[in-house]
Amino acid sequence: MAGEWRPSNWGEEVTLEYGKAIRGYSPTHGKYRVFGSNGPIGWTSEALTQGPGVILGRKGAYRGVEYWREPFWVIDTAYYLVPKTELDMRWLYYAVKHYKLGEVDDGSPIPSTTRAAVYMLELDVPPKPEQRAIAHILGTLDDKIELNRKRNQTLEAMARALFKDWFVDFGPVRARMEGQEPYLPADLWQLFPDRLDDEGKPEGWSERPLDEIADFLNGLALQKFPPADPDDSLPVIKIAELRNGVSAKSDRASREVPAKYVIKDGDFLFSWSGSLLAKFWTEGEGALNQHLFKVTSARYPMWFVSYWVHHHLEEFQAIAASKATTMGHIQRGHLKAAMTLCPSENVLERLGVVMAPLIEQSIHNELESRSLAQLRDTLLPKLISGELRIADAEQFMMQAKGQT
Repeated sequence: MAGEWRPSNWGEEVTLEYGKAIRGYSPTHGKYRVFGSNGPIGWTSEALTQGPGVILGRKGAYRGVEYWREPFWVIDTAYYLVPKTELDMRWLYYAVKHYKLGEVDDGSPIPSTTRAAVYMLELDVPPKPEQRAIAHILGTLDDKIELNRKRNQTLEAMARALFKDWFVDFGPVRARMEGQEPYLPADLWQLFPDRLDDEGKPEGWSERPLDEIADFLNGLALQKFPPADPDDSLPVIKIAELRNGVSAKSDRASREVPAKYVIKDGDFLFSWSGSLLAKFWTEGEGALNQHLFKVTSARYPMWFVSYWVHHHLEEFQAIAASKATTMGHIQRGHLKAAMTLCPSENVLERLGVVMAPLIEQSIHNELESRSLAQLRDTLLPKLISGELRIADAEQFMMQAKGQT
């Protein structure tokens, strides 16, 4: 154990305070965040306790750990931690994660974390200044990840708004028809026709089925490609990985999988069954499982294809939900029935000067966040255990950043 660190147990350091039931909280609006066992669940007008604080799930198969700077509310399926000693709250959050308090189970039929089971567990506590330094190093990485997430929300909102205005609502065309002043730069404004044709689409644009502007490659039944060496294999990308990313629980496949089914960062994936998700992949190399499409196009830019897929996604989800099966799905006929409107290749290329960088920056942010998360996950156990001291950690971070 590192010098000046003191041995202790959780019962000497904190109390686990029960949350309180609440009615009428909003999923989207309110002044204070509401937390449950799995994390944030909504907003409310009142706070149960002041921030910063640490929330620990109490009941359920998954019991999350959260850190929140502002006042907040915790419902009765979770705890919030109150220190008994001088503890930095963000260091406390990382300590809870390191000691896996969210996985402590009392053995009851309903998985739950009890105070008694937590309080008896041992931990080593560094001096307050070192707690703050550890929290600063790990927190800086998490803050950058959160900043990238918010930036991507903004980028996505901008791109979707532009796509809807240009290709769905025909905003520039209608404005030109009405003689309105341009609201786009001149070089973009002139790309749009000044009238709609008899079918109600921009003059000169063509209507094409979704499956004609892109190729939808279905994945493989990858149990046919078992890995000979798990350490030299590919993670299997299923719907769960598309939703949550690759994890240690992900299945593995042999690298003998045909090359066209090997997914790389920046590929666009679309699950045609289950929850029907669509996104650009940023979790590294993997093998495409059945029930997912790899979407490519030899003629149209992927920003254009991806937003037409997203445009029809709610419709596809409704079709899948109407299926009388455990796992709803769409069929290729639904891709043919989903129509798109396509300007000339020259117009698309010039509009792409605006749209493509939004997608590219979003992918870059995701990849950067993945690298930062890997660095944080490497540092966290070493810092919280005292194996790596602060001066060593700062040097480690500089070296790691130089390699990314």
